[in-house]
Amino acid sequence: MQGSLSIERMCHLGRVNRAGFYRSLGPETPAEESTEVRSAIQRIVLEHRRRYGYRRVTRELKKQGMAVNHKRVARIMREDNLLVVQPKQFVATTNSDHKLEIYLNLARRMQLTGVDQLWVADITYIRLHAEFVYLALILDNFSRKVVGWNLDRTLSSRLATVALERAIGSRQPSPGLVHHSDRGIQYASAEYVAILRRLGIISSMSRPANPYDNASCESFIKTLKREEIYANEYENLEHLRDHLQDFIERYYNQKRLHSSLGYCSPEEFEQQSVPPTQATSISSVLRFHPESSLDFSTRLLGTGLAVPSPNPFPASKKSVRV
Repeated sequence: MQGSLSIERMCHLGRVNRAGFYRSLGPETPAEESTEVRSAIQRIVLEHRRRYGYRRVTRELKKQGMAVNHKRVARIMREDNLLVVQPKQFVATTNSDHKLEIYLNLARRMQLTGVDQLWVADITYIRLHAEFVYLALILDNFSRKVVGWNLDRTLSSRLATVALERAIGSRQPSPGLVHHSDRGIQYASAEYVAILRRLGIISSMSRPANPYDNASCESFIKTLKREEIYANEYENLEHLRDHLQDFIERYYNQKRLHSSLGYCSPEEFEQQSVPPTQATSISSVLRFHPESSLDFSTRLLGTGLAVPSPNPFPASKKSVRV
């Protein structure tokens, strides 16, 4: 019956997808296998409280030894109403209208080789039934692990300072670590800067009105709000604090697969990278403009400079190790 018609022509005339035609020639997927895949997807989604999209669910299935196409996973999740909750609009909370010292943007010049070379910090708000509360965060930019956080009712320098003290207490970083933040008054305050200088931590700040310099922290906040905050209701501040501790320390840091880390959790990524005993001996690289002298670069390692961030780099650069 085919005659001189090709498969492509027949599929075109019959309005049939060629991939579907060839798939129909093969053996059908047993009902038991289809049920097993659907059950595994539901189990993963429920285990991660509907925080995983189809890509991460597909990765989890492959880790469990199930070779499943991501399109099939997406279709099953759509049919079973298991797709993740969509994010709401992000609201900025930065107050950079102050006369305190602003520091050179070092983060965008760094090539990271290990943990505790670059920390990024940010603050966001969370709305409860009767009030707004504020969350300060510090992430290790190499592993995307949350190393310090603090929740409070007041948007103050103390909010950020407590998060910094907790990060320092848990990581014990060596001098030379770069701390990057926006230009908010919390990060430019005398109390905050004094802690950084005492420990030999170098201050770095974003360009004006440019959230992309702090992209990893912004990305975590987006994940936190979509997968935890918008998916739950909290009775009060303490109830929220308990949920955040569970999400950040036991779920995000320990279990959640991170696409930019090759679908590893931050903790797993750190364990697979440079051992802690070697991390302190490995340095990152800072790139400066040709007109920047070695003396200028060396003075950056001291108290910092109140200079604006330069434009994107020209073709030729110098490298200085810290």
